[in-house]
Amino acid sequence: MSTFYELGVTKDFVKGLKELGIKHPTEIQEATIPALLKSTTDFIGLAQTGTGKTAAYGLPILQNIDADLTEVQALILSPTRELAQQIKKQLFKFTKYIEPKIFVEAVYGGEKIEKQQKALRRTTHIIVATPGRLIDLMERGEVDLQNIKTLVIDEADEILSMGFKQDLNRILRYTGRHKKTWLFSATFPTEIQKIVKTYMSPKALRIEVNKSILINANITHQYIKTSIKGKLHLLAKLLDKRAGERGIIFCRTKASTRNATSFLKEEGFSAAALEGDMQQREREKVMRAFKKGSLPLLVATDVAARGIDVTNLSFIIHYQLPEKIDYYTHRSGRTARAGKKGTSIALIIPNELQKIHEIQKALNIQFTEINR
Repeated sequence: MSTFYELGVTKDFVKGLKELGIKHPTEIQEATIPALLKSTTDFIGLAQTGTGKTAAYGLPILQNIDADLTEVQALILSPTRELAQQIKKQLFKFTKYIEPKIFVEAVYGGEKIEKQQKALRRTTHIIVATPGRLIDLMERGEVDLQNIKTLVIDEADEILSMGFKQDLNRILRYTGRHKKTWLFSATFPTEIQKIVKTYMSPKALRIEVNKSILINANITHQYIKTSIKGKLHLLAKLLDKRAGERGIIFCRTKASTRNATSFLKEEGFSAAALEGDMQQREREKVMRAFKKGSLPLLVATDVAARGIDVTNLSFIIHYQLPEKIDYYTHRSGRTARAGKKGTSIALIIPNELQKIHEIQKALNIQFTEINR
């Protein structure tokens, strides 16, 4: 097993990593860091969420920043504000022992744009941004990205599935020709292949981690047959057995999310909903409680749960199967992070058995039927 130092990471960064308890690189880090440190071309990294991608691209970016220059040198695009905040926080922690200081700023919707404009007027070397807010700032003339050296598109498939396709195209066109583009994604649908073909070098280096395993091997996949009427009671029964554990219950619609949450609360469970119509303040309050562990159960729609990275989640329950197979990958990838084990349980009505077979085949995984 390599060390970060052997991969080319300098001593001051290694010292910061050790303090965070990060001693050995993950598979994606081992494959990516040496390539990106000396990269002169574009890069495509295919790996699941929770595999350590932020350090895989973050360390090479930080190490290549010239802190004596005051201009923006790198841009990291993220699908959600939660992930943007998290990336900024992680990069800041990596730079604890670095002199001169490297300045990272995160910009995203849901916060006053004036506050972010003010922050960007200070020295900023790296911007972490959600696409919509970045476009707003570009239109106001607050960010100049013509001279950036590196553009990272993190969770590219999630950025597209959230409807940011046009914004992404605009940003890619606006950021000048002399940048390197590093794209990271858990899946590689046609839309992403188009972006790669249009905006990236045909010589782009491509690294795929666990090609045959699209989903973390530490996840156990199970399904239980039930009826529409019996689903909520089955959910309560499952959660009773898992008292004291933390997990996310996924629904397909906002209405189902609200319905399941109010039922669970009536049954005495500590649960809260996370869905698209929520006010930002309310959403942040729920996420804080969930991350701290004071709220053990989150009921969420696919879009609302984008970018959530919470350690020690022991299970995921698919109260309704996702619309797209890709979504199954994202949902179940919320558990079994950082080498831990996790369980993904689908509650299905009899005519959905075919969908389970499709997911198995597409993702090369094995489901086990469990009796209640």
